[in-house]
Amino acid sequence: MDLSEIRLELDKIDEQIVKLYEERVELCRQVADYKIKTGKRVFDKEREQQKLDTLSALTHSDFNAQGVREIFEQIISISRKLQYQILAEHEKAGRLSFIEMNDIDVKKCRVVFQGAEGAYSQAAMLKYFGDEVNCFKVDTFRDAMLAIDEGSADFAVLPIENSSAGVVSEIYDLLVEFENYIVGEQIIKIEHCLLGVEGATKDDITTVYSHPQSLMQTAHYLQDKGWQQISMKNNAFAAKKVADDKDKTQAAIASETAAKIYGLNILEKGINDLKENSTRFIIVTNQKVFSKEATKISLCFEVNHESGALYHALSHLIYNGLNMTKIESRPLEGRNWEYRFFLDFEGNMEDSAVRNALRGLREETRNMKILGNY
Repeated sequence: MDLSEIRLELDKIDEQIVKLYEERVELCRQVADYKIKTGKRVFDKEREQQKLDTLSALTHSDFNAQGVREIFEQIISISRKLQYQILAEHEKAGRLSFIEMNDIDVKKCRVVFQGAEGAYSQAAMLKYFGDEVNCFKVDTFRDAMLAIDEGSADFAVLPIENSSAGVVSEIYDLLVEFENYIVGEQIIKIEHCLLGVEGATKDDITTVYSHPQSLMQTAHYLQDKGWQQISMKNNAFAAKKVADDKDKTQAAIASETAAKIYGLNILEKGINDLKENSTRFIIVTNQKVFSKEATKISLCFEVNHESGALYHALSHLIYNGLNMTKIESRPLEGRNWEYRFFLDFEGNMEDSAVRNALRGLREETRNMKILGNY
């Protein structure tokens, strides 16, 4: 046969495959109806593995066995997603434990931020809650999480990601550890300044203090200076130390606001390597609430340490037409080379597509937790 004849034969086979696929889908609808009546779970991993083993054994080469396994993994996965959709249509998809609110009340509340006066977290808090906010500060991110967990604060403001230095990994770990949830976010443009005491010049400096990420963000500026770099919990702490010590050889990398608060001179402004540098802060509370206007969902989950596991989890977003905007991973303690994945994707928990995707993810991953809809 020439190429055109081969293609005609392929077209005939493909038409048969489509016809058989549609017949299979109709049978899967009947399976879903049966599971609705009996309460049987959609995902049956052992049954699916047996099915894949049986089908791949029908082939006549290792290449075809692998190909058939991959094809039917997809077919079975799509069948599950159809069943989740039918369950949702019959209101059998289960209820989400989050409560929808017309608006998240940010007035008459108490807010905690990490750091000292002049920290970027404080700036993010003021921008989100307003200048009249009732607030207090704590030394560590964990302290902030504890404050809302215990009820001494209604909300906490925490940095989760910088556009140049990346994620604040400790925040991801704390979101898993505590039953606290994201209800908002605030992005602050970062402009680092070199701060010194009255009368100090850049020639006097031998030691510079700042948060590790700020030292990373000004690495190019610092690399030829020969200054000792010392990490601090927060830029504002660094500014406070320099102000308290009154030592001309010390400098801090912090904000212009910190300079004003602690009476330091700005020796140089805008020293960050990337001028378009921003930090994303999250607003966290201990209530499972979300706004009608929420457009982003954050969650985390684990998957089995096996080929295709992450792909199959993410396929629930693809099938439901949802746009993933971010994925991060964190190693699982005590389990080498296994990870917990953190996702951000667009949507509201009242959307049927979102609910279908969440149902599928909950069924087919381990320890899934919705971190917030905001």
